Amino acid sequence: MNLPNRLTLARFVMALGFVALMSLHHYYTFLAAYVLFTAAAITDYYDGKIARARGQITNFGKLLDPVADKVLVVGALIMLMGVSCLWIPGWTVVAIIAREFLITGARALAASDGLVIGANWWGKTKTVTQLVFVFVFLFLAIVAQVWERYEAALAPATRYLETYLAAVRYASLCAIVLVACITIYSGAQFLYANWRDIQGGGQS
Repeated sequence: MNLPNRLTLARFVMALGFVALMSLHHYYTFLAAYVLFTAAAITDYYDGKIARARGQITNFGKLLDPVADKVLVVGALIMLMGVSCLWIPGWTVVAIIAREFLITGARALAASDGLVIGANWWGKTKTVTQLVFVFVFLFLAIVAQVWERYEAALAPATRYLETYLAAVRYASLCAIVLVACITIYSGAQFLYANWRDIQGGGQS
């Protein structure tokens, strides 16, 4: 197995580690999860770059790379729903998950006919917006948790805590709705651009 594919598989393991750390609900485990998520995002960048540079682009990589992204991001969004200072409506996460399952199924249909459909520009943009959302709001949640835990020591700034929490809460709502819209649109665009290949796989 080549290095890019190993990095892709490593991202699956990191995604599981991220979920495990987030489930402990302590600011230091959130911080560890943040570091792990960053490492996973780095592998997402470098596996494709290395594959192209070394001429190691494979069908295995084309299929597994988007799935690894989905597992990482969906796992992160589900865990962030349980963070009290964030406002992530269930319908946005359900819409994102539904889109991911639909596109994965469409790729599987095409693959059954020997066609491997990689991610297009909109698909990559969708992934970047999802990753940025997790990066930004997980960091803000960590700040909120540290602030609340050491409220006494940070007494001069305590009066701003409620304002900060409210700002983060409403900002997270606006951001996740935008992410959901981009995700849904990218899925519709994928289906439109590849419908013939998908239909061909379903009829084989």
